[in-house]
Amino acid sequence: MDNSLAVVYLSIFIGILTFAVVGVFQQIFKTRKIESSLSRLKKKLSKDKGTAQEYYELGSIYSQKKIYSQAIALFQKALKAAEEEGEEAVAPIYNGLGYAYFAQEQYDLAIRQYKEALKLKPDYVTALNNLGHAYEQKKLTTQALQTYEEALKFAPNNSTAKRRAESLRRLVSA
Repeated sequence: MDNSLAVVYLSIFIGILTFAVVGVFQQIFKTRKIESSLSRLKKKLSKDKGTAQEYYELGSIYSQKKIYSQAIALFQKALKAAEEEGEEAVAPIYNGLGYAYFAQEQYDLAIRQYKEALKLKPDYVTALNNLGHAYEQKKLTTQALQTYEEALKFAPNNSTAKRRAESLRRLVSA
């Protein structure tokens, strides 16, 4: 009996250890991929003028690294390049710019960017969620609730919008 208990404990330990090792390696590969993209894009954009997509990708990397001031500058360059290229798909750029402003607690600027994204793509659920969150931070509960409900029209299974809308409904009805 003692022997089988030891085998069970050892098996559980090896399972947990394997899970941890796999997680560490996944994180290492993810980080290497991001750093490789960062290096490639920085090198290219230091020599040549980039495309809207390249500026957007680099801005997104800086956002992930929480270097928001550089991310904002790159998203703005992406918008300018998109305008010059006649690029139509700029809603994600506005959303990224809004996120960078939001992270710096510049909620009014974030709201403005999210609204620009939604002008271009009214069914952009991510921008709707982000706009709702920005409204919440500004204590604009009614607008936040309306925004989350709008997101639910486009994506009824949106867990973020469902959870936040329920919470806000309770707050409004209280």
